Amino acid sequence: MRRIVAATAAVGVVLGGALVGQPAVAAPAAPGPAQVAYDPAPIAWGPCASPGLARRGAECGFLVVPLDYAKPGGTTIKLAVSRIKAKVPADRYQGVVITNPGGPGGSGLTLSVLGEYVPGGVGQSYDWIGFDPRGVGSSQPALACDGSYFGYNRPFYVPVTAQLEKTWLDRSKGYAKACGTAGGDLLNHLKTTDTVNDVDVLRKALGQKQINYYGFSYGTYLGQVYATLYPERVRRMVLDGNVDPRKVWYQANLDQDVAFDKNMGIYFDWVAKHDDVYHLGTSGRVVQQKFYLEQAKLLKNPAGGVIGPDEWVDVFLSAGYYVFGWEDVAAAFSAWVNDGDYSLVKDLYDGANGQGPGSDNSFAVYLGVQCTDVQWPTNWNQWRVDNWRTFLRAPFETWGNAWFNAPCAFWPAKAGKPVTVDGRKAPAALLISETLDAATPFEGSLEVRSRFPRSSLIEGVGGTTHAGSLNGVACVDDKIAAYLATGELPARKPGRTSDATCDPVPQPDPSAAARQRTASVDTGDITRADLQKLIANATR
Repeated sequence: MRRIVAATAAVGVVLGGALVGQPAVAAPAAPGPAQVAYDPAPIAWGPCASPGLARRGAECGFLVVPLDYAKPGGTTIKLAVSRIKAKVPADRYQGVVITNPGGPGGSGLTLSVLGEYVPGGVGQSYDWIGFDPRGVGSSQPALACDGSYFGYNRPFYVPVTAQLEKTWLDRSKGYAKACGTAGGDLLNHLKTTDTVNDVDVLRKALGQKQINYYGFSYGTYLGQVYATLYPERVRRMVLDGNVDPRKVWYQANLDQDVAFDKNMGIYFDWVAKHDDVYHLGTSGRVVQQKFYLEQAKLLKNPAGGVIGPDEWVDVFLSAGYYVFGWEDVAAAFSAWVNDGDYSLVKDLYDGANGQGPGSDNSFAVYLGVQCTDVQWPTNWNQWRVDNWRTFLRAPFETWGNAWFNAPCAFWPAKAGKPVTVDGRKAPAALLISETLDAATPFEGSLEVRSRFPRSSLIEGVGGTTHAGSLNGVACVDDKIAAYLATGELPARKPGRTSDATCDPVPQPDPSAAARQRTASVDTGDITRADLQKLIANATR
């Protein structure tokens, strides 16, 4: 069953409508370089609480920044920062690399380990800087609104009745209200431009005239805006999984829905290819039908009373983002269908969706940024029509994504106007994307390339992985190393195209993995797999 409800039912719900929320008053654009005058105190570096960072000799501390850059002498907040210093002589030192894993709302404190994954030891010529953006993780204050919001067996995402739609609208409005209570004035200062200015204050605190930058997913947009406002302060910049600056943020999410649906078809084909392992069907179509059949069953009888149709979709969503974890999702699917064991599905859901006080931190900041970067539609009819229309093409994720963002229709903070991204004055940048990246579709990378005329774009041809660089694909990783070592980029080609092509991150081989799999021990270290999870968790 490819579609959860018939098209006629969808059209019936689209007709009638209501206004929701109040139009937010647009705030002035964030101050540019000439308007920001703030000299930070030195960071008091000390040991890191993370065992993985501590083992590497990393240093941690707090950067004090203004809550409101229009009032630099007013209230301040603290950003948690980590540093792994260069391991080369002074004459080979190449400065700092400030990193961001995406989100927005992703914790990047441990991302300072990224340098060790650059081939040839090139990363050792830089200081690598990780940080938790304002409101995130170990930064103070950290925003959290309702730790029970991602509880079990939530109302069905697809609003096939007026009551379901009202329930989700009430939930969305309630979450926005809770954030208004919890966040206070912080909610008015979570825009991308606020974090851009934080990055520049971090540059000052590190004693650097210029920064190098490595951003994933939303972190690419942060880099784009920084390079637009502060082009003379950028030395080198790697942007992996590029946000299309034309589409922040409402349209970007609708575009994602279609791309995720396509990637799930590719994933179901892979599951069918390995039917000898998973026993779910020998064609992708059969596996897909089984996915929707099980979802329909869970609507009536949640597994264990906790895993309903929404949790089911959320577990599978990671397979649309990455090839990492494909085996885990398929194993959980197989265990449920063939053995009636829902425990693996629940484990995957719990691993991606924490519950309890503070567990919604990344979600709260995600909304805090996206809902105020730009004014979202406040007329629910527009959301309703756009999402039903998209659902008819792409049923897998459309309504889940809509409700994920719906609090923006009620958000209790003023929205601003996004910066017009313009990289004409920025230095040469290295852009990376796989062809079928669903979270940030490839067209976005082509658009960024056009706006940064000195940049070059590497394409992982045919791949579905989002922001997967430095994961062992030599063709990609060696080009990153060359760029960080010397500034060398692939030669730029004429036209709207990629400049270099590579194989994508490979699809896993579950048969081989099953033979080689051994018991693992949690050592408290930070591994490549941990980095994959960190970036994965930051991008949804």
